Amino acid sequence: MNSQHVDPPTADARRGLELIAQGKTLLRDGRFAEAVELGRSLARTHPQLAPAFAFLAEACRLAGDLPAAVEAIDTAIGLGDDPQHRIKKAWLLSRSYRRDEVPALAAELSAQAGNNALVLWQIGKLYYHHNLLLEAISHYERALDLVGDHPGWRYDLAVARFYAGQSGQAEDDLNRILSVSPQAGPVIYLRSTLRRQKPESNHVADIRARLQAGFARDEDQACALYALGKELEDLGEHEDSFAALAVGAQKRRGTLNYDASAFYAILDEIREVMDAQAMSAPARGHEEEGAIFIVGMPRTGTTLAERMLLQSDRVANAGELTDFGYLMTTEVGKVRAATPSLSPAKASAVLDFAALGKAYMRGARQMAGGSACFIDKMPANYMYCGVIHRALPKAKIIHLVRDSLDTCYAVFKTLFFNAYEFSYDLDELADYYIAYRKMMRHWHEVMPDVILDVRYEDLVTDPEGQSRRIYEWCGLEWTPAALDVPDQKKVFATASAAQVREPVHARSVGSSRKHLHRLAPLVEKLQRSGFYEA
Repeated sequence: MNSQHVDPPTADARRGLELIAQGKTLLRDGRFAEAVELGRSLARTHPQLAPAFAFLAEACRLAGDLPAAVEAIDTAIGLGDDPQHRIKKAWLLSRSYRRDEVPALAAELSAQAGNNALVLWQIGKLYYHHNLLLEAISHYERALDLVGDHPGWRYDLAVARFYAGQSGQAEDDLNRILSVSPQAGPVIYLRSTLRRQKPESNHVADIRARLQAGFARDEDQACALYALGKELEDLGEHEDSFAALAVGAQKRRGTLNYDASAFYAILDEIREVMDAQAMSAPARGHEEEGAIFIVGMPRTGTTLAERMLLQSDRVANAGELTDFGYLMTTEVGKVRAATPSLSPAKASAVLDFAALGKAYMRGARQMAGGSACFIDKMPANYMYCGVIHRALPKAKIIHLVRDSLDTCYAVFKTLFFNAYEFSYDLDELADYYIAYRKMMRHWHEVMPDVILDVRYEDLVTDPEGQSRRIYEWCGLEWTPAALDVPDQKKVFATASAAQVREPVHARSVGSSRKHLHRLAPLVEKLQRSGFYEA
C-alpha cells in the first residue's frame, strides 16, 4: 500500500473516469437506478478499470442491492491494490450483516497499511463501529503518530477512550484539541462529561471564558452551555446550572428542523392495529434464544441494568443497535411494494416474522462476538416491542421506568448530538414522554407478562433485589458479581459511560424537584396526561 509509480491513464481509461464522474452526479441527485445502469455499462466496456467497479458498488449500495455491491467491490479489489476498495468492502460487509468477516479484513488492512495514516485512521473507525475499542484506539494512535496531530482524528481517539474507560487520557486529548481549536463545542462538552467535576478540579472558569469570548456557530455555543450546566450541577450550583442549560437548549433547538407530528400519528396507528386480538393471533417467529432487549427512555438506568448483566460474564454487549428498526422497516417496504394500500403500521402486522427474527439474530450476535446471550440496549426499541415479540418469541424484554419528572429533566440536561431531537424544548419533551408512556402501557395491555418493568429508583436503592429479578427474568443464575463496579475492560457506548463505572448510588433520585418551578410547562402537560408522579 505504500506509494509507487503509477502510469498515466490511457485514453480509454480517461473516458471511463469521465463517465464515472457523470455517474457520481447521478448519485448526488438520488438517481440510483440510472447510476446502477451506468455502472453496469462501465463494467462491460471497461472490464479492467477498478474505479468503474468501485462506482458500481456504491451505486448498488445506494440502490439497496448489497450483494451486488459486495460482488462489484470484490472485482475492483481483484483489479488493483487500492486500500480504499478494501475499506469500502468492510463497510459493505457490515451493512450486509456479515460483521463477523470485518475484523479479519481490518487485520489484513492493518498489516498492509505501512505508513498510510489515512488508512490507519479508517481502520480505527471500522474497529470503533464494531465495538472493538482497544483496536480502534491503537490504530488512531498509529495514525496520529504519523501526521503529528489532527484535531478530528484526536477527537475520535478521545471518544473511543471515553467509552473504553480511559477518561484521563481522553481529557488530555481533548485539552490538546482545544489548544488549537478553542471553539470546538463538542470537545468542550465531552471533556465535561468524562468525570464528576469537583470544587478543586473543574473547567467552569475555562468554559465561562470561552463563552465570554464568543462562538461563531450556535452549535458550538450550545455545546459549551451544556458543558457549563453539567459542571455547575456537579458542584451543586443548581440555579446557575439550569440557566445555562435553558439557554443551551434554546440555541440547540434553533439549529434543528424537527416536527414529530407524523411520528406520533404512526404510534397511534400502531396501537390501533396491534390490539389485543392481533397480538394474540398465531404467528410463526424465529425461536432462537439469547437476545435481551433493554428499552425505555434514555437516562433511566438502562446502562446500569446492562452493567449488572454484563458482570455475569455470561452475557455480551451488542451495543445500542439500530438493526431491528432498520430490518423491520426494510421488510415493511417489501410488503407495501406488493400491497401499496397497506399503511406502514398495517404492513408491520403481516411481516414474515421468522425471517425478520433470523436476520436480526445473525447480525446482532455478530456484534456480540458470537455470545450465546447478548444485550441490545437501544432505548428506542420500545416502539417495536410488539414486533420484537412476534419475531423473537423467546427474546427477553426489560423496560426501565423512572420517575416522570426525573426522566424528563435527565434527558433535558443531556446533549445527545444526533439523536433525541425532542429533548431541547420542554413542551416537545413532554409530548414525546407522554407518547412513549402510552406506547408502553399499550404493550403491557396487549402482551401481558412479556415485558419486565424495572424501576430506576428501586434499582439504585435495592440493587441486589432488582438484579436478582433481572437475572431470573433472563434465565440466568444470579451472581454477587452483578453488584461489582465494572473493570476498565468493559465497553459502555452510551452517554452514561462515566457514571456507570461508579458505585451504585441513589444520588439522582428526585433531583428534578430542585427545578420544579422552572419545569412548570413540562409538569402541567404530564399532570394532564396522568403520567406525572407527584
